[in-house]
Amino acid sequence: MIKLYNSLTNKIEEFKSIKDKEVMMYVCGPTVYSNIHIGNSRPVIFFDTVARFFKYVGYNVTYVSNFTDIDDKIIKRAREEGVTEKEISEKYISEIKKTYERLNCLPHDANPKVTETMDDIISFIEMLIEKGGAYVVDGDVYFDVSKINEYGVLSGQTVENLIKGARIEQNEKKKNPIDFTLWKATDEGVKWKSPWSEGRPGWHTECVVMINKIFKGPIDIHGGGLDLKFPHHDNEIAQSICAFNNKIANYWMHNGRIDLGGVKMSKSLGNVLWANDLLDKVPYQVYRLLILNVPYRQPLNYKEELLQQATNDYEKIKRSYISLYRDLEMNDFTFDKVEITDENLQNEKETFVEAMSNDFNTANAITSIFKMSKIINNLIRDKNASGEIKKQAMQLYKEMLWVLGIEVDITPLTPEEKNIVCKWYKARNNKDFTLADELRKEINERKIVL
Repeated sequence: MIKLYNSLTNKIEEFKSIKDKEVMMYVCGPTVYSNIHIGNSRPVIFFDTVARFFKYVGYNVTYVSNFTDIDDKIIKRAREEGVTEKEISEKYISEIKKTYERLNCLPHDANPKVTETMDDIISFIEMLIEKGGAYVVDGDVYFDVSKINEYGVLSGQTVENLIKGARIEQNEKKKNPIDFTLWKATDEGVKWKSPWSEGRPGWHTECVVMINKIFKGPIDIHGGGLDLKFPHHDNEIAQSICAFNNKIANYWMHNGRIDLGGVKMSKSLGNVLWANDLLDKVPYQVYRLLILNVPYRQPLNYKEELLQQATNDYEKIKRSYISLYRDLEMNDFTFDKVEITDENLQNEKETFVEAMSNDFNTANAITSIFKMSKIINNLIRDKNASGEIKKQAMQLYKEMLWVLGIEVDITPLTPEEKNIVCKWYKARNNKDFTLADELRKEINERKIVL
């Protein structure tokens, strides 16, 4: 049984999918006017891990994440660089997809773009107007928040409190100060023709339309960063209630933010650590350990000490994995998939699955991986350990690491390399240290990892 914290109800709930053994999941993607920083990458890594775990326990997963490829920030960047908005968005979509690959994320099932959904967005806004949930003023279209009794259901905000303390730009065109834009008439930047004006859509409308277009109805999980909870996700829900009488998703999941030196990481503040810069510095496995070693709903305050700890942790994982791999390889065992029958290994698997099933507690799952590392180190030292048990341990370790996206890269030995390593082991056992040193030098020169 998988349990998760549902931001919609503010409690831990048992996960029950709409379709048996299927998961429909949508996560808000980036606005593509720059590369992503490590704060942007937290939902990318976390929800990739969520998708991996659902697949691991037998679900068929459809995971979609969009690209917002038209926005004021994109228009501003295009103007600064003297190019078109399309050139900016295509450039950064390409760069961000490369970053996703560098982070070892599984490919999404779809990456819809706003610009490719424009006809659907316009039709959706027309529907909201027809249903009385939106109104037109001077070519702009606004959503009428007063028409939705449950407005603010996700964040717990109320219309009255929002109006009283509104840090919302006053706009005399609006019926209420908290009504939000569905369509913006503009002469600036790229624009599209609509029944109301030439302009472009409001940000809050785009995901609602893309989700409904792809999934044809409500989905299981809608995710994103905590900063999207209000107003973005609340506004999505309001539109979906008006249009389809549903709240888009049965489960809403939000990850905590990443701070840098105790201050919220923000491109506008300029205090960011770019994802690619960190990936240039450390392997993706270290990066993912850094992110996943903190429970996803908690804030993560980035420090160099955390990066160093993640580096040390991955070295331990890597050493035990490679040591067991080489042990099996040198003893001519194959790496075909085997069933986990050993009771101790079964218990470790259950502990790992239980951690992930408990609101995707990746920190506890990593603890299970370290326990597996110790088991593997003991198996390697135990001269009486059977090859079959070692193969099962290898299989389980590999599975656990795959779920977290922390896979160890290793190149099998060629027959010649295997012969050199075999001679080295024999020289060490015979205490022929001169020969062992010579062979070790050759092993290092060939960059053979043991």
